[in-house]
This record gives sequence, C-alpha cells and structure tokens, in this order.
Amino acid sequence: MTAPARVLVVDDSPTMRSLITAILSADPDVNVVGQAGDAMQARAAIKELNPDVVTLDIEMPNMNGLEFLEKIMTLRPMPVIMVSTLTHRGAEATLAALEIGAFDCVGKPTPGEPRPFGDLVEKVKAAARSQRQYQRKPSAPAASPPSTSEFRVGRKIVAIGSSTGGVEALITVLQKFPANCPPTVITQHMPPSFTKSFAERLNRLCAPVVEEATDGARLEIGKIYLAPGGERHLQVANAAAPHCRLLDRDPVNGHRPSVDVLFDSVAELAGRNAVGAILTGMGRDGAAGLLKMRHAGARTIGQNEKTCVVYGMPRVAYELGAVEQQLPLTAIGEEILKMTAARKESE
Repeated sequence: MTAPARVLVVDDSPTMRSLITAILSADPDVNVVGQAGDAMQARAAIKELNPDVVTLDIEMPNMNGLEFLEKIMTLRPMPVIMVSTLTHRGAEATLAALEIGAFDCVGKPTPGEPRPFGDLVEKVKAAARSQRQYQRKPSAPAASPPSTSEFRVGRKIVAIGSSTGGVEALITVLQKFPANCPPTVITQHMPPSFTKSFAERLNRLCAPVVEEATDGARLEIGKIYLAPGGERHLQVANAAAPHCRLLDRDPVNGHRPSVDVLFDSVAELAGRNAVGAILTGMGRDGAAGLLKMRHAGARTIGQNEKTCVVYGMPRVAYELGAVEQQLPLTAIGEEILKMTAARKESE
C-alpha cells in the first residue's frame, strides 16, 4: 500500500492555508503535515518535516514565492506546486516559477468558480509520485536555432500536446525552431488567463512568431499558435486554406482545450502531411488523437520517460502504439525539423 503524499502548505493567508488544507485532507491519499506563513517558517518546516510536496503562494512577505523557489531548487530540489491569482501579473510570475522548476500551478479561487484550486489534489499526488526522481536540472544556454537559410520548410504542419511540465518542455522544443518553422499548433493544459502570457513569453524566447490562437487565424510558415486556456478547444480546419478554429464544446478527457480534439482535427485535415508530438503531462489526453494521426500517415514523436516531469500522456500514447519514436526532450525539436524539412522541389 502506497503511503499518503506528505504535503507542506505555504501561504501568508491563514484563511487560504486552511482552505487548501481542507481540500487536500479530504483525500485519504494526501496528508498535510504542516503549514507555514512565510519563507522562513517554510524553510524550517521543510527541514523538520521532510514533506514530499510543497504548495507555495507566489506573493508572500519578506521573501516572495519565486525567490524561495529558487532557493528550494538550489538547496533541496523537490516538487513544488505554485498557487497563484488568475491575473496577468500572477500568470507572469507563475510562468517564471515553472521555468525555474516548479512542478505545476493552480489558480486561487475566484467568485463563481465551481472548483476552487482546480485539480490540486491530483497534481499533489502526481508530484509525490515523481518525488524520488525529482531533481533540479542545470540551466544550459539555449542552442541557437538554425537560420532561415539552413532550413527549407516543406508542406507539413506540426501539432504538439503537453500538460504538467509543459512550460519548460515547450520552451526547450520551440527554441530549436528557426524563424521560418513549419506552421505549428499547440494545446497546453493551462488556466484560462495564463496562455496569453505564455504565448507572449514564448514569442520573446523563440525565433518564430508565437501567438495565442484566434478563431480563423490562417496557418502560416514561421508562426506558432497556442490554444487559449480553459474556454474553447483548438482545431485546424479547411484543407484548401488551413486555419485555426476555436470550438465551444464540453471538456474532453477532463480538459478544455483538449489535445485529443486538436490531434483528431490534424489527422483529418493533414493526414501524412503532419507531425505530432506528445510531451510531458498527467493522464491520457492526446494519446488516442496521436494514434489517429499515425494511422492517417503522420509522423509521431513521444517524449521519453527519463526527461518527462510526468510520464503520463506520452506513456499512454506509447502503449497504444501511437508513438513512432520516443526521444529525450532535447532531441525533439531537431527531429521535428528533420521530419518537416523539404527534401525535393515537389515537397
């Protein structure tokens, strides 16, 4: 029998600490072993209690959550789930935390929110399961993408799906893309207000143009389109003039946007003229859609277990036979370019 996940809750608000503790403690597989109101208390509690997982507020007195996270990842690497306000400012800080090495993020409750903290309990349990192999990966300077003269794009489109750990993973993959990359569509599971900030962040870090997808946006060489979080699904449509379509539909696999919805549409629209990649994430979203893509003739890639923050979505896809090849994260961007490069004048 697996022991319950041992959690330390860190937030400067006693009310918020109590609320998070109550939500987590309702699950028998989670044990809240302590609470802390600031970084100093949290540091002492981590030493004393040795928790499996820490939930960490972004905004705290004396030392903010980002500064404390840096110290955790340097001195005592462990899974940390950031708890943030669903605002532009909160999104920017949370994205920075995910790049530093936070396991995942959840939003603080807002008026009318039917599910405060979203899937916090499941994220805590997944973080605890990953705890044994969790370590701070050393930062390395991003490799320069190939120049536009070195890469000649073919007619394929690229579809990528990711979830937990996807911020760091997508940055790693997309920084390999040149400014004239193949048209690329992405579904990353994220709270609603975060994807615009994430697209802007990717646009600053990567050579191609990265933008949050809008309904009707035409797929163009040198552009990457990120599905808006939480509200609509992203599809591609119209083989004669491929473009983004945002679809009002119920969640699929518990997610909106869903990777499966994106991959299904790419399989139908592009068939063999597509490349699909499934990256780190909890659950199984995207696995069935990637299998449809492979059956339609697309090339498919899955992130390997060793480099995943959570080997969930890629594992299910691999077990279904949807993955043509598994690769470490650092090799995926280059392999996508190889698969999409024009090889002769007719391509």
